[in-house]
Amino acid sequence: MTSSSRFQSRLAALKADPALASLRRSLDVYYGDASRDAAMDRLYARFVGRGGLAFDIGSHVGDRVGGFRRLGARVVALEPQPLCARVIRDLYAEDGEVAVIEAACGARSGELTLHVNSANPTVTTASPAFVKAADGAGGWEGQRWDRDIVVPVTTLDALIAAHGRPDFVKIDVEGFEADVLAGLGQPLPALSFEFTTIQRDVAFACLDRLMEIGPYRFDIALGESQTLTFNRWTTKAEMREHVGALPHEANSGDVYAALA
Repeated sequence: MTSSSRFQSRLAALKADPALASLRRSLDVYYGDASRDAAMDRLYARFVGRGGLAFDIGSHVGDRVGGFRRLGARVVALEPQPLCARVIRDLYAEDGEVAVIEAACGARSGELTLHVNSANPTVTTASPAFVKAADGAGGWEGQRWDRDIVVPVTTLDALIAAHGRPDFVKIDVEGFEADVLAGLGQPLPALSFEFTTIQRDVAFACLDRLMEIGPYRFDIALGESQTLTFNRWTTKAEMREHVGALPHEANSGDVYAALA
């Protein structure tokens, strides 16, 4: 059995596992779309390549882990939700270049409360403000954070001390992005952070924090397009204006940052 066929066999087993029913939609969406994978690989190839190191902060079911591995990079995958962490461990069980850490990332090490959306785990969050912002917002109807769990927390600086300086960091933690960046005290070559139109203030805080760390420039990709909007590096002021002017319906995306 080839490595690819073993992966597909594991993926099929995970999809069929009743204990992972809440993740079935994510597994269907994030695995098996070749055109999406190709677009993602083209985008990430700008930042990390063979022999490099990527941190995936908020891995969910690990599709970005797959992208970084296709590019030949080592990956540190951080995911606090036990079922999601199990999926990543199972999918990459034989890959010694993937380190899976079942923890959240924040401003300081310790513990935090994770607000779990059992029906839609992709929007599970450590941010009470995110839950409040989603309440009654267009496009967020029916979302319910129905239970809390306490999880360990590490920081980007601690991860760097343990695993090395990454070429790229992907941060997707549902409104907790600024807290993650508060735990970074050194400039990194490149990173991305998710934003939502229900919490533009979080994006603005991330931009401010990055400019405190180093001379960053920015671009943006909306939704899951994997396509940069400007295809050039903008200033913080330009990016802040752009994010502020986006229609509510844009919903979410990722801001990319690279050292000038």
